Amino acid sequence: RGRAVVLATGARYRKLAVPGIEALEGTSVYYAATHQEARMCGTDPVAIVGGGNSAGQATVFLADHVSHVHLFIRGDDLGKSMSRYLVDQIEHHPRVTVHRNTEIRMVHGEKYLEEIVVEDNRTGDQDTIRVHALFVFIGATPHTGWLADTIALDDHGFVLTGVDAARARGDGDRRIGAGLSRTLETSRPGLFAAGDVRRGSVKRVASAVGEGAMAVRQIHEYFERS
Repeated sequence: RGRAVVLATGARYRKLAVPGIEALEGTSVYYAATHQEARMCGTDPVAIVGGGNSAGQATVFLADHVSHVHLFIRGDDLGKSMSRYLVDQIEHHPRVTVHRNTEIRMVHGEKYLEEIVVEDNRTGDQDTIRVHALFVFIGATPHTGWLADTIALDDHGFVLTGVDAARARGDGDRRIGAGLSRTLETSRPGLFAAGDVRRGSVKRVASAVGEGAMAVRQIHEYFERS
């Protein structure tokens, strides 16, 4: 029992169903693109899978560090789920190649990735591309199935917080007008969410830690007002 609860159950990042890819995780298959991964890649060409903003941001970032970036998307429209400003940068970057309607079928390499086999999902034609790192950005599944219908979630299962949660509860306009919107509170008063489980969160450890600290502060404010 508690006067307030903080949900920090995180999310599981989706992985490619490609044989042998697990053995390369940590050495040349990554699920984040930070300065650390960029340093490990050196100047070698890399591959990125995904059509959302995370993949787009990683593409733009890594293109400034490596010799070439191959971006693979399953559909034919890069702008379908990616912000326009990222699409523009990617399409005009000289070290980026966008492979549309393309999926990875095989990875080759022992300790480190050496090449990938890709397939055109319209024609079935395959090609082999030499890359020394693979970045996967195909979404995440939040650990919220156990919550059932107790709080408001988005279509992907991420927890709604702040104004979104207030609107889901039906009092968003009142709370906004009164300046009482607690950014990490869910649709159930006294229940807060922090980290990757929350919709709109920045998927980084430092951000999750910061949200945890913010949640403590907002819980004290909740106690004062309840």
